[in-house]
Amino acid sequence: METILFKLTAALFSGFLIGMDRQIKHKPLGLKTSMVICIASCLITIVSVEAFLYFSQDGGSPNMDPMRLAAQIVSGVGFLGAGVILRRSNDVISGLTTAAMIWAASGIGIAIGAAFYVEALITVILILLAVNVIPALLKIVGPTSLSQNDVALRVVMAKGAITSHLIKELQHKAKTWKERRAENIVIRDIKIKDLENGCQQLDISLSIPRGMYMTHLYDRVKGIEHVKSVEVEQR
Repeated sequence: METILFKLTAALFSGFLIGMDRQIKHKPLGLKTSMVICIASCLITIVSVEAFLYFSQDGGSPNMDPMRLAAQIVSGVGFLGAGVILRRSNDVISGLTTAAMIWAASGIGIAIGAAFYVEALITVILILLAVNVIPALLKIVGPTSLSQNDVALRVVMAKGAITSHLIKELQHKAKTWKERRAENIVIRDIKIKDLENGCQQLDISLSIPRGMYMTHLYDRVKGIEHVKSVEVEQR
């Protein structure tokens, strides 16, 4: 009984660490959900293993699989993961990391239920490093593209405006590495559509430095000649 209680407590603590990370970042997977997933996965694994030991001692089939019940956790948790994956209006997919964390929490619970304590602890530490420390380091020492945010920009140009003028004003490339980190804007994709009133609508996918405020980008585009309206959305 003490061993089972220890396993469930360890699962609760592991789920707490993963849930805390998501909660701090205001993601759909919070403390309660993460802990419940981890504890329940641990319990199902314990039941699966203990049932195998119990029935095998009472003359049960030696071909019984002690992890058969636990294996169903992975497919069952997939429904929870699918529920947090969202497709927003600008065709951007979000929630994939949270879905992966849900799946990871169930795996950690299974490992603890099967008495792989050290492996479960190492997994928790590596997951937290993978979603927090390593990306932060890459933003500092990695390529410039890793220190940028993706932005969806919708601009309506006045009738008779030259759209290439807007592109040239936006795609200003800085010369030094420091300037690129702070000011460089990269255009990823452009869609142009003619409106009924003779104006042009441009849907532009941009990459901007993480230190650049959205309001700064808005003011910069709004100040370009012949721009009638601006809509900015961070992806």
